Amino acid sequence: MGKVHNPSEGEHETKVKEEGSARRNITRKNTEPSAGAHFDSRNKKQGGAGKGKWDPLDGADQGDLPVLDKNDPLYDEEEAEGKYILSSGEAPDTYANGNPTGFDDVAEKAVYGPMLTLPEFKIRVADALREYWDAADADEVVRGVEEMRCRAFHPEVVKRAISLSLDKGPRERELTSRLLTCLHPTPLADEDMEQGFTLLLDSLEDLVIDIPDAKTMIGSYLARAVVDEVLPPAFLSNRNNSNPGDEVVEKAVGLLSREHCNARMEHVWGPGDGRPVAELKEVMDQLLEEYLLSRELDEAARCVREMDAPHFHHELLKRGVRIAMEKDGMDHADAASSALDAMAALFSFLVKNAIVSEYQVAKGISRLSKLMPDMKLDVPAAPGMLAEFEEMA
Repeated sequence: MGKVHNPSEGEHETKVKEEGSARRNITRKNTEPSAGAHFDSRNKKQGGAGKGKWDPLDGADQGDLPVLDKNDPLYDEEEAEGKYILSSGEAPDTYANGNPTGFDDVAEKAVYGPMLTLPEFKIRVADALREYWDAADADEVVRGVEEMRCRAFHPEVVKRAISLSLDKGPRERELTSRLLTCLHPTPLADEDMEQGFTLLLDSLEDLVIDIPDAKTMIGSYLARAVVDEVLPPAFLSNRNNSNPGDEVVEKAVGLLSREHCNARMEHVWGPGDGRPVAELKEVMDQLLEEYLLSRELDEAARCVREMDAPHFHHELLKRGVRIAMEKDGMDHADAASSALDAMAALFSFLVKNAIVSEYQVAKGISRLSKLMPDMKLDVPAAPGMLAEFEEMA
């Protein structure tokens, strides 16, 4: 017969702390073993009948872990030795010397191979190029490429720099050509440059979809790289042998075959490449003289666009009107041969096609008015000719 527990007096009694108070202290079953209680809450089942409850007294967290068996199919030698190699791809021969590329602070392990993945590297390079085109600090780009420690991805620098500059202006393309010179031979070796241009040429079909003139510009990049001794001339011949009839390579060879090609390649990107003002003025004079000879508005407009100097168009107007006045002199009645009429037609065409702003035209005329006392010495009819130009333009 089971043992019956007889509660002692006052064991389950409700106690009132003080007389006339509603507060009560309810004493529950005594669960302390030291007090002689018959109920131990430590053995009580928790939610889910105690499943999943860790018993700290079973000793499972003590003692040495079992040694991994080398014959086990799941045996991992690197895990057994505690050494991990973090890499985004196969390590090239340059890492075969056993020296780590860097140290991962998170994993606290040495890293062998590139420190970044290829997508991360491309993003970093693109950001560095945008900053370079704003500040023109090539040393900062060189330092950034070295700090990324991704020698396996160095050819991507060449491809990325050129492909991003194709939809930029002449200034950015000139800066990109100079950057390639600064990157060679350190940190980008000869092999990196050749592989980078090879990647660029292989991706040409995709670039042409967005940039129709991509073949012409990449051909200019190739010729400029050969002149700057960034690429060996043998690269073009080898590429021509492996891909006969390559339009880009033929374009580069044609540029290098011209007379005084070295001097021409220095200004391959046109007058808007950030050259000094004095050289820009010489280009303007040459453009205006050729226009007065040919009278081709479309060709002159194309040359004005290539200058990529919209803030300096007032100088173009000033020089154009002055040249026209000097050519016409006293007599400009014949509209068919009048240089002033041709110049007025040119600037009317440029303003109509939004190549030159009306503000720049007004500024150029204002500058001419200030120079009128000196111009009258050479062309006495200059004031009347300027007034006539304003009416026509």
